[in-house]
Amino acid sequence: MADQSQLAYSRPMSANRPIRVLSIDDHPLLMEGIATMLDNQPDMELVATASTGTEGIRKHREIQPDVTLTDLRLPDISGIDVMLAIRSEFADARIILLTMFAGDVEIKRALEAGAQGYLLKSMPSEQMVETIRQVHAGRKRIPPEIASQLAEHLGEESLSNRELEVLRHASEGNRNRDIARKLFVAEETVKVHMKHIMQKLGAADRTQAMAIAARRGFIHL
Repeated sequence: MADQSQLAYSRPMSANRPIRVLSIDDHPLLMEGIATMLDNQPDMELVATASTGTEGIRKHREIQPDVTLTDLRLPDISGIDVMLAIRSEFADARIILLTMFAGDVEIKRALEAGAQGYLLKSMPSEQMVETIRQVHAGRKRIPPEIASQLAEHLGEESLSNRELEVLRHASEGNRNRDIARKLFVAEETVKVHMKHIMQKLGAADRTQAMAIAARRGFIHL
């Protein structure tokens, strides 16, 4: 017999019922802005809010909203992890990720994980509400400026897991010698990894490599 929580998404919806939205974000001002924006829409209703990923997962389970808006970076777990947890229970859950940044790496991860929408917090409210409507209708919604970020790096070689480890340690201020000790490898190996990282990112030096990696979403500074 199918799980009742899964069936909730397949029930026919009333044409007159507003779109029920759950908002997950730890910034009070943004949360207030989203609440005001939704209150001004006759076809939408903010049914719950959460300030952490864990709380957001719990509230989604209890309320089963039509659309969930979640910040990409939350105080406990990432928005992508929130989405994966929700979709493991509710495969048809419709989730839009919000972020301050348009890093192509994070965008790609979010879409591969099942996000139906991806929005920058700086985008106009009209674009956000239209995205909610489109996602609720079962469509994916990726704004042109975000799609162009993906297209810009299409086909480029990605960083390996080991290179990401080296980059993260470097971003924390560790020298090659320190990184080698942490990863139990030779210092020369770390230097080779850094060389490959700079080549893949098109960086002239270590500092520029970290700046590019942060902008694109490989690391968080």
